[in-house]
Amino acid sequence: MPEGLPAPDAGQLVFSATLEVGETHEVGATPYGERRFFDISGGTFTGPRISGTVMTGGLDFELALANGAMELEQIAILRTGDGANIFMRTCGFAAAGDSTSRFVPDIEAPNSSQHAWLNSGKFAGIRQVNANEGTIELRIYDIAQVAAGEPKRQLTDPQGVANQPWECATNNGARGATVLTENVTLGGSVSVGASKRGNRNIIPITGGSFNGRLSGVVLPGGADYQLISGNTVLDARYTLMTNDGEYILVRNCGPFGALIPRFETRVQGPYAYLNQNRYLSSDPGVGGGGVSITFYEQR
Repeated sequence: MPEGLPAPDAGQLVFSATLEVGETHEVGATPYGERRFFDISGGTFTGPRISGTVMTGGLDFELALANGAMELEQIAILRTGDGANIFMRTCGFAAAGDSTSRFVPDIEAPNSSQHAWLNSGKFAGIRQVNANEGTIELRIYDIAQVAAGEPKRQLTDPQGVANQPWECATNNGARGATVLTENVTLGGSVSVGASKRGNRNIIPITGGSFNGRLSGVVLPGGADYQLISGNTVLDARYTLMTNDGEYILVRNCGPFGALIPRFETRVQGPYAYLNQNRYLSSDPGVGGGGVSITFYEQR
């Protein structure tokens, strides 16, 4: 919303959600700002037309900027009371001095369900972290009838800081030396079915390990948010924790045969070279009780 994000609660409430936080992880200063993230382990949501539970497999990313503002990205998986699965990805921000975040959700509901109206609505929301309760509170509103006038909020980026990417990486090249190999364990598939972008299928990540130039564990949380529309596109979001306690955020994305990973870790940490993001990925193959994936240098 380049005209500025209006106050969401000027619209009509769609639903309120309480997300349960499994773990909170402080990554540190990355190329984009000061990063921390939350593993969403469950929760509930309720509203006038829709209610249900929040499933595992979601992640909530905060990015604190040098000018006092905060950027937000979140992925959540919802299951309605009548059994429909809904994929929701949000982006938003808190201006410097704001105690709550405003965000815009992008919602994918099954076309064949009674919740298909969520695919075409104009929504905005308010997010607040309750550290004492270990929850994240969301309130989402229909703002189709809300003008873009005051009060509105616009985010100003600090100079000299890279923007965090929203889309999949598109660099390419030939595979070089092996960097690391992961064995990732998975939960059961969660199918949204046919929605506004194609067929969405979600496979939660439950853990695993990795070895190579660096070693450690795959943290539970996140998922492969697959989109099946002609050519299947994988979009896996999850986190590695090295044996020496460093966090590495991973997004491995693209069609089969052309997966490209993007890493994010501390700029002053021992694995800062991964932030250069000149890497390629194998397709996932069967291994280690789940799938095996190998990352390579890009030549």
